[in-house]
Parts: sequence; structure tokens; C-alpha cells
Amino acid sequence: MPFPVSVQRVAAAATLASSLFVVPAARAQVPPPPVTAQAWLLVDASANQVLASYNADQRVEPASLTKLMTTYLVFDALRAKKITLDQIITPTESVRRVGRDESRMFIEPNKPVSVHDLLHGMVTQSGNDAAIALAELLGGSESGFVTMMNAKAKQLGMTRTQFADVNGMPDPNHYTTAGDLATLSTHLIRDFPDYYPIFSEREFKYNNIRQPNRNRLLWLDPTVDGLKTGHTRAAGYCLIATAKRPLLNVPGASRRLVVVMMGEPKESARVQDSLKMLNYGYQAFDSLRLYQANQAIETPKVYKGKADTVKIGVLSDQYLTVPKGMGEKVKPVLVRTDPLIAPLKKGQQVGVVKVMGDDKELAQFPVVALEEVPEAGIVGRLWDSLMLMFQKKK
Repeated sequence: MPFPVSVQRVAAAATLASSLFVVPAARAQVPPPPVTAQAWLLVDASANQVLASYNADQRVEPASLTKLMTTYLVFDALRAKKITLDQIITPTESVRRVGRDESRMFIEPNKPVSVHDLLHGMVTQSGNDAAIALAELLGGSESGFVTMMNAKAKQLGMTRTQFADVNGMPDPNHYTTAGDLATLSTHLIRDFPDYYPIFSEREFKYNNIRQPNRNRLLWLDPTVDGLKTGHTRAAGYCLIATAKRPLLNVPGASRRLVVVMMGEPKESARVQDSLKMLNYGYQAFDSLRLYQANQAIETPKVYKGKADTVKIGVLSDQYLTVPKGMGEKVKPVLVRTDPLIAPLKKGQQVGVVKVMGDDKELAQFPVVALEEVPEAGIVGRLWDSLMLMFQKKK
């Protein structure tokens, strides 16, 4: 059932930078569980909110978590049809420099291999050789691809990240933060729903060598479906894990959390701490679905249009996550940019919803026209102009 909405009429349009609101949740009554990571972050990806963090902006080495950006660019190229999964390429001699102590999918120079197999080899087996082959395919060279990685990082808002290679080998010019990795992870999940399921695959076989996914949470928790592990001596043991669980009392809705653990001392610690933090996020916070995509919040009057009214709402589901027990105090308040005057385009912003709790603004997001309203003829426009003039004199 939608929340009650009170309407305030304003003359000027409110301006928002994004269709998503970003607001830290109020601190939960229960503190987060202790972990041994050097830096970590817990995000509610459904509501786009940070729930808890420690040293989230501290510079860290990403190790093989670097491959998430490599994967993002491969997904992007697949969606744009610049490459295809069944495309066959021939790896160069560059793959020979991957050491025996590094993660490999065991491709060979000059032996044809499909993009499909390379992608699975990189994501499931964390193959450094696969990442190099894909980088050369898309960037012409690894250095050319690294330039693409850094450009995409900047575009996604990863302001504290710089890449020097495609695999995450130690380099003073190769660094990121837990916060930036959470941004990248959330974009991967949201931007590529058709390709994302690859992260949940538990094993992959290539060249008669079967290797398991190093993310052990895929076996321990059925709601976990990604994302990536990483490890070097300098970076420690790292893991980005994400789970998707049903939203209680909201049929058909689900809630996704993402946790980033950096610099754990042991492999078992990154697994246990990630699972503890995911469970904490689900147990200590409640997620509210304020509005569904394309749900009409209101149908206000439109002036000078072929239609007298327009349905307004949101284009995507809007959630807010709050400490457990606070949900009843949350109240959305619609602030419209009246008067609404045609022509109106579908998706055009016509106001905002301010989410209030305890008389404080917790968040806000844009409200748009859910349908197009063309301009009326000359007679209709003149009549409504008179109506508007009459209203201003009141």
C-alpha cells in the first residue's frame, strides 16, 4: 500500500542531479559486528544507501578485484555489440608472462579461444591470462585498455581509484578504496542484469581443467550470487559479496546488499566477516518500498494541454532503508512544480518527493510525468492562460 502523501505547491522546479537518492541510513541501535578487515563497507544496493563502514575512503590495493572493472568494460562491449560471446580470438604471447603462482585459466598463445570462455575464465577462475587476452581484444593492448579502465572509473564517480594493469598485480600507481569498489559493484549489478548471473557460477572447465569459484559464500548462503575475491601478499584477502533476499511483507520485491571486505589476514576471515556483515544488514535495518516503478502518485491538473490531467510518479522502484523499528515514522511528502503547463514529455521532472522522519528530511528523489501531454490548440491555450491569470489574482 502506498504511503500517504501531502502536497505542497511551489512555483520553481526542484533540481536533482540523479534519479537515485544517496543518503546514509540513520545509525542502527545495534552496532555492526567486529571484523578483522583493514577497510570495509556495507551498502544497501536497492536503496543506494551506505549502512555501515570503516576506513571506506582509505587507499587500498584491489588485487584481483581489479577484474571487476575489466569485466564491466567487457559487458559494456557485449551490450554495444562491439564483440560477441561466440567470437573467436587468438591470444598473443603476452599471456605467457602470467606466472605459475598466479590465477590462470590456462589459455595458450596462438590457440583460438572464444570470448565466452575468456569471460568465464576471468570471472569464475580469476584468470589473469584471460583478462590480458580480453584487454588486448578491446583496447588493442593492455596499456590501451588500462586507459579505458581509468576513464570509466572517472565516469562512474570512482574518484579515489587509479588502475595500472588489468589484473591487480602490486604497483604503487594501482589503488582504490572500499567505497569506490562498492560503487563499481553496484553499477555492475544494476547496469548489466543480463550478464550479471555469471558471477554466481560455482565452477568452470577449460582445457580439461576444472576450477571452482573462489567465493566460498556461493556454497554457504543460497542468497549470495556474487561477486569477486582477491588476494596478494600486500593486499591481504579481499572479498566483495552480495546477496539478494525477499523483502518481507512486500510480495515480489527483494532487497540486495553488497559488502566490501579489504585486507583480511586470512581467507577464512574474509568469508566469515562478509557473511556476518550481510546478516547484520538484513537483521538491523528495514527496507521500505516507497513507490513502485510507473506507479501514479497523483494525477494533477495540466494547463494548456490536450489532456486536463497527467499521471505523475517514478520510473523505477524507490526504496529507503532505516534502522529496524523506524519504518512507521517515515512519511513521503510530494512537492510539485505547479502550475504544470503543457507540453509535457514522458519522464520530464515535475517535482520531488521528500522523505521525512522525525521532522527531518531523510532523502529526496524526483517525480516525473508518466505520460506525454501535447500542447492544446490555440483556443485551449488562450482559455487556460485566462484561468492562470485569474488564479494569480486570488
